[in-house]
Order: sequence, then structure tokens, then C-alpha cells
Amino acid sequence: MQQANDQPVESRLIVMLVYPGVMTMDVFGPLEAFASANHVAGAPLYRLAIAGMTTAPVATSIGIVITPTIALDDIVDPIDTLLVSGGFGQAEASVDRRLLAWLQANRLRARRHGSICTGAFVLAAAGLLDGKRATTHWVMTKELDRRYPKVSVDPDAIYVRDGNTYTSAGVTSGIDLALGLIEEDHGRTLSLRVARALVAYLKRPGGQSQFSNHLLAQFAASPPVRQAQEWVLENLSADLSARTMATRAGMSERSFRRAFVEETGETPRDFVERIRIDAARGLFEEAQLSVQVVAARCGFESADNLRRAFMRRLGVTPQDYRQRFRLDNELPRAAD
Repeated sequence: MQQANDQPVESRLIVMLVYPGVMTMDVFGPLEAFASANHVAGAPLYRLAIAGMTTAPVATSIGIVITPTIALDDIVDPIDTLLVSGGFGQAEASVDRRLLAWLQANRLRARRHGSICTGAFVLAAAGLLDGKRATTHWVMTKELDRRYPKVSVDPDAIYVRDGNTYTSAGVTSGIDLALGLIEEDHGRTLSLRVARALVAYLKRPGGQSQFSNHLLAQFAASPPVRQAQEWVLENLSADLSARTMATRAGMSERSFRRAFVEETGETPRDFVERIRIDAARGLFEEAQLSVQVVAARCGFESADNLRRAFMRRLGVTPQDYRQRFRLDNELPRAAD
């Protein structure tokens, strides 16, 4: 790939910081996206490095070891992107004084820096998230907010950009973040080609929710409530009132409402609207359907109800959402 003046594109150094207890997917998922960009573009757009405090092998969460390609103190080339991987070892990494001191001393060396999943705790411990919006795995967002009050935690985003700081949610969202960075660097077309090369189901924009339908369905631990949630997922266009859901759960409506809120932290009505919006977003991203058709398929009473729900939950209209987030901008836009 070359620029318009036929000068080769400068290769960008991507540094993935690892420590004992990292998750291999947090390390290799994003790096594979950058490597695929090189392959798809037919040019060395990115140089990849796995860095540790030393080059000694690092144990991962699944028992295998990763050998860093370079020690942090030995990095001499300009760093384009510094990413901190996540994993169960973040608790120890977050109090590693040498590691935190390196991050603090080198925060300005990288053009941009960020984290994968719970790597956000390491960035926060080094003070790199102070005064910033950030996210992490949804299970850990409350803990991040409690432990680091100077950080504005967004519990729902796939990934968050605040200035030159990027944080992503759980595991596979690191790939989403990498695709977003590739799009920033080289455009949407290459990013989508990389997503397809990776056989990624969806190149999810950062503003999307990290809670998929199936994750939401797992919130309830009690079988009756979970059974009602699972039925909702399969019957979006049906009557999904609390009374109907309670019947599916074999409970009285009053007991069901109370149990649902206790189990999930939201009302049945909010859950249903969230699920329906999530389904509608998927249709807008993948299919060229009118707002009226999407509304009917997802159980909204009218296109106007769908528009109001989108504005209330997402702050954008369905038309604007489709224009920004659909997978193939080359397809003709459906009539709204």
C-alpha cells in the first residue's frame, strides 16, 4: 500500500504489554488483526512486538507461556500504539511498581495507548486513565469505578476512545478495538476487509453495547427467570409483557417482577426494550430493510416507537445508526 505521492506508508510499531496471568486471546486476538491488515494490504503497515519487563517467558491463564520479543526498557523505536493486555494477573500487575513506573515515564512516547479487557486496571493504576472515560469487561466495571474514582467508567461500550487513550471490554472486543484502530489509520474499507479475512461475525463499532442478547440472557441465575428471558430472545415480535413473561416462568406477575429486578438489575420492560433494540441494530447493520420492517420483526408497535427507543437508548435515529454502522456502505440505502 502506498500513499498518493507513491511514497510507502510508514510501518507503525504496535507494542502489546504482557505480564504473568494474561489471557492469550487478549494478546493474540488484536495482534492477529494487525497482522491480517498487513496481509490484506500487501504491505507492512504494522510491526508487532510483545513486550514484558524482561524477555523471560510469561505464564498465561491457560498454562502455556508467552516469550516476550523485547523488554520494555529495550524499546528504542517510536511506539505508535501501546496496548496493555488483560487477564487474571492484572491484580498483581496493578501493584507492580516497576511496571507502573515504566508506564508513567513512557506515557508520552506512544502516539496512543490503550488496554484490552482488564488491562484497564493496569492503566488506571499508573494514572493513565485519570479524568478519562474508559471501559473494561462488564463483570469488572463496578470494581474499576470503585477502585479508581478519577476514571469515568462506561459499563456498556465495546470500546472507548478518549483523546489518545483507548480501552476495550471483554476478550473479543480487543479485536474490535484493533479493527477500529486500523480504520482510523487506513480507512473503513481495509478494516472491513480485515474483519472478513478474520471471519469476524461483525466489526462492531465502539459505541455499541458490549452486552449481546445471549449475555443478557445469562444475567438471571434462577431457572424460572432465565427461562422467561430465553423465551423472549426467540419471540421478539410476541406479547412480551411482564404478565406473559411471568406465565412463562410459572410465577405470579408480582413475584416475577420482584425476582427479575433482583436477578438482573433492570425491570422486565427495560430488558425487553434493550433486547429488541439490540436485534434491530443487528438488522440495520447486516440487512437493507426499512425501519417499518425492522420495527415489525423486532416487536415494536410502529416505526415511530422504534425511533423513540433508539433516541432514548442510543441517542441516534435508526437512519443515522444504519448510515454509521452498517457493514457495507456500498449497498444502496433502504427506503425509510
